[in-house]
Amino acid sequence: MAAPEVTSAEAAAAPGADMADRRGLLRGLVKTLRPHQWVKNVFVLAPMVFHKDVFVSTPVGTALNLNVTGRALAATGIFCLLAGAVYTINDVLDVEADRIHPVKRFRPIAAGQVPEGVAKAVSAVLVLACLAGAYYLAPALAIVAAVYFAENVAYSFRLKKVAFLDVALIALGFVLRVLAGGIATDVHVSGYMLACTALLALFLGFGKRRHELASENAGKQRAALEAYTPRSLDVALALTGGATVITYIAYTLDSTTKAFFNSNYLWLTAPFVGFGIWRFLLIVSGRAGRGLKAESPTQEMLRDVPLVLDLVGWVIVVVAIVYQLRPNAR
Repeated sequence: MAAPEVTSAEAAAAPGADMADRRGLLRGLVKTLRPHQWVKNVFVLAPMVFHKDVFVSTPVGTALNLNVTGRALAATGIFCLLAGAVYTINDVLDVEADRIHPVKRFRPIAAGQVPEGVAKAVSAVLVLACLAGAYYLAPALAIVAAVYFAENVAYSFRLKKVAFLDVALIALGFVLRVLAGGIATDVHVSGYMLACTALLALFLGFGKRRHELASENAGKQRAALEAYTPRSLDVALALTGGATVITYIAYTLDSTTKAFFNSNYLWLTAPFVGFGIWRFLLIVSGRAGRGLKAESPTQEMLRDVPLVLDLVGWVIVVVAIVYQLRPNAR
């Protein structure tokens, strides 16, 4: 029997279609890694600020220590990719629940853009590469990275279904990020830094649950939400938000902080923190004059102009106080 004829148009279209499929798969994989969520890993960079040699003198002036900065950025990159692997694993596990969610059903794995087998393989490669890279920087960093991955896997498989414990594990992840940054840059992480990190992470975690509770099909999409109520989350947000502001103010007024930065004015940044906490509360409760359209409160925050301006203002004031007023500044 003669083979069916293939027209020139079909022959030309086949390679193009295959290339389009590959590009679509690549875009889907990148989206599954959630680059927009990697902003959380700036916490890895936090300890670098406290390195005694973060700035070095050069023939043309003061500059960042490339060794310290490079190690901090490398550790941040490792945690970004490790977080991407965790997000991929979580999407594979939640694929059925995501398919009934009004927004998450468009995630690449749930939508069928990325096959589950490919997603599993990519996550495995990322985990191995990240742990190897962490070990190269410092064996202790590899241990922290492994603990971070393990607690996230435990969270994804079972513990995310336990109300309040799920948010506590999210907070632990942020604390581990800060510890990783301290190890990578050889900086002792203070108790104030860990306390502020843990409290802020708890606050943001409860905010995420409050955001999810307001969405459609909340109970079906995340089992732990069935144990939460708007009232309990509002109370948790008020307590952790207030504790975050108080701890931050105590940090800025601490004598060790003043001595390190050679300034008594770091407390001027506290109003920015207070406003940010208040604005976030308005966003997750739906009282910020905008609907809860984004998949997470992190995305809502990045779209909220007052909150973005507040963050920019905080950065400007911190830079003015910490860097222009630090010893030997010019």
